Amino acid sequence: MRILRNLLILGLVAAGGLYWWTLPDPMSDSDLAGLQGDAARGERVFWATGCASCHMAPGAKGEAQLVLSGGQKFASPFGSFLAPNISQDATAGIGGWTLTDLANALTRGVSKSGEHLYPALPYASYAKLQLADVADLYAYMQTLPADPTPSQPHELSFPFNIRASLGGWKLLFLTSDWALPGNLTPTEDRGRYIVEAMAHCGECHTPRNALGGMDRAQWLAGAADPSDPTGKARIPNITPGKLTVREFGDRLLPDDGIHPSSTAVSGHMAHVVENVRQAARRRCQGGGGLSEAGGGGAVIGPPAGGRRPARRGQVSRGRVLPDGPRAAPRHRRRRDSWTGSAAWPRPSGTPCRRRPFHRP
Repeated sequence: MRILRNLLILGLVAAGGLYWWTLPDPMSDSDLAGLQGDAARGERVFWATGCASCHMAPGAKGEAQLVLSGGQKFASPFGSFLAPNISQDATAGIGGWTLTDLANALTRGVSKSGEHLYPALPYASYAKLQLADVADLYAYMQTLPADPTPSQPHELSFPFNIRASLGGWKLLFLTSDWALPGNLTPTEDRGRYIVEAMAHCGECHTPRNALGGMDRAQWLAGAADPSDPTGKARIPNITPGKLTVREFGDRLLPDDGIHPSSTAVSGHMAHVVENVRQAARRRCQGGGGLSEAGGGGAVIGPPAGGRRPARRGQVSRGRVLPDGPRAAPRHRRRRDSWTGSAAWPRPSGTPCRRRPFHRP
């Protein structure tokens, strides 16, 4: 009888410890102290991260894409997720959110009310975002219109409708480590930040396991298309062995660097192409773009010593992730990957031309 009682006590202690370990782990206002967002830079972050692609109303075109009223449905093996209203409406949207609220949603998967969010919001990738970029995004989103359309509930069956279970999912799959580790060149480092964090390419192009976590052993190797009810459609493999530099450029940025080919992609990927087009246009207009943000030259990417949010117990290569002040951008004289020019940053108003891609 005593053994049974002791086992019961140990079980309760273990269950309590697991429950505590899987509780939402939000940041506090002090984690973002001193960050001042810039709406001009935030517009580039907005397009690079693809906010409108998922949160605009179904079928929205042109300026209507900036009315983030939600409503699009995204199928998954666990049910259908409906994108919520993230417009500036204080009741139906996120108009009452603070910068800390937005940072918690994007990098921790925690709602304003303190609940776990479903990873249909790709916070498994956004966890790598620099907090300075989140602050810029917040500043830009405050300039967008409000819409009173209420968010619709997700269409999930038991047990997937239990949000508390997401704490365990986060323990298994939420990390700030790079899928492509190691020290890279500045250009490669910027590209890794865009691919793995901002554009969250792996969320669709990487296969997932039975629990919905990305299989990093097959990073970007293609996956089943959950929107196809037949289960036959595939999201393509975009690893270097399957997608050449020429193909990448032809699909995303044709020779003028502005107008994507309407025949190159289809489905939701067409929205991604639109995001690239918009980001490229802002780069041309402001002389900045994905790698720099206008006259100030502030880097959109992970600068040395940049602040990335560390979670409870999160370590990287045996050390707690850095949480110091954002380092000042380092202006390097290098070949610009867009025009081939050695001048950097480009003066505002300079024409934006993409040099031809060549097969390696």
